[in-house]
Amino acid sequence: MAGLDFLNGELEELKRQGKYRLPSVWESGSGAWMDIGGRRVLQMASNNYLGLTDHPRLKRAAVEATEKYGVGAGSVRTISGTLDIHEQLELELARFKDTEAALVFQSGFTTNQGVFGTLLQEGDVVISDELNHASIIDGIRLTKAARRIYKHKDMDSLEQALRESSGYRTRFVVTDGVFSMDGDIAPLPQIVELAERYDAVVCVDDAHASGVLGRFGKGSTDHFGLHGRVHIQIGTLSKAVGVVGGYAAGSQALKEYLIHKARPFLFSTSQTPAVAAACLEAIRVLQDSPELGERLHASASSFRTRLQADGFDTGVSETPIMPIVIGDSARTMRFSARLLELGVFAPGIVYPTVGEGKGRVRFIVTAMHSDEDLAFARDALLQAGREFGLV
Repeated sequence: MAGLDFLNGELEELKRQGKYRLPSVWESGSGAWMDIGGRRVLQMASNNYLGLTDHPRLKRAAVEATEKYGVGAGSVRTISGTLDIHEQLELELARFKDTEAALVFQSGFTTNQGVFGTLLQEGDVVISDELNHASIIDGIRLTKAARRIYKHKDMDSLEQALRESSGYRTRFVVTDGVFSMDGDIAPLPQIVELAERYDAVVCVDDAHASGVLGRFGKGSTDHFGLHGRVHIQIGTLSKAVGVVGGYAAGSQALKEYLIHKARPFLFSTSQTPAVAAACLEAIRVLQDSPELGERLHASASSFRTRLQADGFDTGVSETPIMPIVIGDSARTMRFSARLLELGVFAPGIVYPTVGEGKGRVRFIVTAMHSDEDLAFARDALLQAGREFGLV
């Protein structure tokens, strides 16, 4: 229809800028090596940090739940869609996070929409790190609360925003636990101290910290020993946990308020029984298998050290997320394509996902990667890096 003809022009502009891409279609399940286009390539972009997507205990739990409950829950949670497997998952999550309660949503994105869209009201102010995830930004946009942005991890900037927001009913300070594009960790102790000084609520989104930081992967609050001082912990069940979904952990009052008010919770069919059961088993595996996290961090640290010694710019990474900063968008995408030719999948990430001129290929090390896998990735990076004048 003529009314949408402008889309073709927008797409052509993306191609001209070197930013056009469609999703890669994979022919195998998530793993260290995956099949694409009839080729076996090393996967260096997956959020499957601990390899749980293929864990036999999770698969068995999903099959057993399907046999018992069927393939769907049949309703939203507030009608007939809350099965006992959902309640078990939330109880286990709360124990795992050392909070009074937890509420599960369909995804991490909808969790942020539900939490911020519900809690933030006119007369409140939300103070957000400038590099927070898009789901936080979109959740905030749903509200009538005032907004302040503080410079990334800059505590002077945060304190200034807190000082200038004294006239509001409630001040909310929001940060990612681990920032997904750079792999750096939020200075949560300093954030909490400032929030306590100015009587502000603290919310941390642990999408990339769940399963990665803290004892058994409990997240950034546990990593810094701040239990009882972070009001809301948001997490995902879609990355290190290996399945899909999101959750908000905090007080029982928070859970009950979200049940009554959060639109993504109220108007979305609940998780399938297989998903809930697999998530529940994943939380148990995390606590039974600390060696997975130990291997993850040892491999990531070793790989980062080698890349930096080779001359690659890995930015401020301090987690298994490692950007190789290129800069120009078109050059970034060509570099990513060259790595794929060499057998390594590491997608280019460019504006608007990151700032203009800050394009990078993002490597993610997982517990599945062997020393041989990482040596293969490094060899490919060195070859492409020399061709592109990066090293």
